[in-house]
Amino acid sequence: MFETEQQQVEQQILAFCKENGLPEPKLTWGWIPFNGHWGTSTSFFQLASQAAREAGQKVNVSEKANELAERIAAYLGTPAGFERVEAVKGYLNLYFSTAGYAQRVVDAVLEQGKDFGGGARRGERVMVEFSQPNTHKAFHVGHLRSAILGDALCNILEASGYDVVRANYPGDMGLHVIKWLWNYMKHHVGEKPENDITRWMGSLYAEANDRLAETPEFEAEVRALYGRWDQRDPEVVELWKETRQWSLDGFTQMYNELDIHFDRYYFNSEEEKPGKEIVNELIEKGIAQDERANDGPVIVKIDEQLGLTKDKYRVMVVLRSDSTALYATEDLALAKQKFIDYPDMVQSFYVVDVRQSLHFQQVFKTLELAGYEWAQRCQHVVYELVTLPGNVILASRDGNVVLLEDLIREATERALAVVEEKNPDLDSEQKQAVARAVGIGAIKYPMLARENAKMVTFDWKSALDFNGQAAPYIQYAHVRANSILRKAGGVVPASRAFDYEMATSEMQLVDLISRFPNEVQRAAAELKPLQIANIAYDIAQTFTSFYNECPVLQVEEPVRSSRLRLVAAAKQALANSLALLGITAPEAM
Repeated sequence: MFETEQQQVEQQILAFCKENGLPEPKLTWGWIPFNGHWGTSTSFFQLASQAAREAGQKVNVSEKANELAERIAAYLGTPAGFERVEAVKGYLNLYFSTAGYAQRVVDAVLEQGKDFGGGARRGERVMVEFSQPNTHKAFHVGHLRSAILGDALCNILEASGYDVVRANYPGDMGLHVIKWLWNYMKHHVGEKPENDITRWMGSLYAEANDRLAETPEFEAEVRALYGRWDQRDPEVVELWKETRQWSLDGFTQMYNELDIHFDRYYFNSEEEKPGKEIVNELIEKGIAQDERANDGPVIVKIDEQLGLTKDKYRVMVVLRSDSTALYATEDLALAKQKFIDYPDMVQSFYVVDVRQSLHFQQVFKTLELAGYEWAQRCQHVVYELVTLPGNVILASRDGNVVLLEDLIREATERALAVVEEKNPDLDSEQKQAVARAVGIGAIKYPMLARENAKMVTFDWKSALDFNGQAAPYIQYAHVRANSILRKAGGVVPASRAFDYEMATSEMQLVDLISRFPNEVQRAAAELKPLQIANIAYDIAQTFTSFYNECPVLQVEEPVRSSRLRLVAAAKQALANSLALLGITAPEAM
């Protein structure tokens, strides 16, 4: 936001160094912690050390850095856009004009609108693979955090400047699918799902497990059906294709409810054969050991291959003794396929729960051993699971999982009750739309407002808290801002300096808004939506303090116009931060 001023100061510092026979400095800038004034700072310790080395002198680096800072401060005077410059213990501190800084921040937000917070395009592509539900099963809350976390990461990475490919990898073949097909062919031929597709698919899977538990001899029929699949029996393949599509249609319904989309789908059924080809390659290269002649599997002794004496990667089984594929077989092929499809990818992220950490370490290291240079560009983004306390009781046919559609329905119903209490004048359609936005936001925010690798315990009281760190609180702050602007006629005044004594909450609000672009970059670099969840809450909390302490519509000019612009900027910053989290910012509640 202040790159121009910073570049001008850097040019003056370079000129000073050149005039005084000093080496060209490598300047690193950092924000001075806000304490009523905004500023940026750089140090001269590196320059002092480098100058001493080149001159062959022994100097006290701290004293020399302070001397340089004082001389450069005097040389600069007061550069345009700054209020004062000072040298402190080897650091050069430059403070902005309060009125000018606030104006600059607010102008930037209102000029950039939905793009505020975003970075310049990098010209680099990344892929984020997330969600990965199994077809022929219910879509339950176990899939929730991966879907929500992956979507938010995509939004953040895209905003930070990357070109993002959103990928999904459903498990569309395996024993669970064969069990489902067996039950369908035996007891449900001709039936089709109607409305709750994933619920119906899940109920047939649960039914299959119950029947097999009650009559274990049916396992032989399941194995026989698996054999028909392996032989690509046309009847089995056609039924599989049709029923897989039912599951995918059901998933699409769930993703639409969550406002999540994908650019690319991969399926484990497509990776089985290529995976076996990679296993053969590993055997030929001496990386994998083939023990099938002795009824053993094909394995990779990764630690041994790396010459490690302590267990780290251990042994990975890449093919069963009967030559059937495993998840590892297919994941080897999937990683390769992604880089065939997108050879310019700089990073391939896998958003999968923490229990698969060793698995992905093994897969990526094995590919690296095989000579695939892109293997080092594969990264597992771990997350912990979501637990539901006893007060969240939602029915499901399965009896032991909470279905996602039930959670969404419950969230919307609970949110609707709050909306009807807070704003009974909204019409029925508006109430439903707001309830959906609040309900979905209440589900998503707790998954994102915690470290990825920490467990999330979801409960309704905190998720729907209008006074605490929750999505409804942030959404309500956005609504309050919108209400002020609506009462002002919906017209935002022209740009102006904040040339009056700003209240503390005003300055704090400007400060938080100004940090938002850096927080986007930080969240992208650390792969942590938590940073955005936190800044969104902080802006909402500070805006609420400003709302309670600072009159907007009832004050005289020029304060009224400046504060109206600040309200509009806060509203935009709240909307943008919520959008990165995949949460709707409603206009009314």
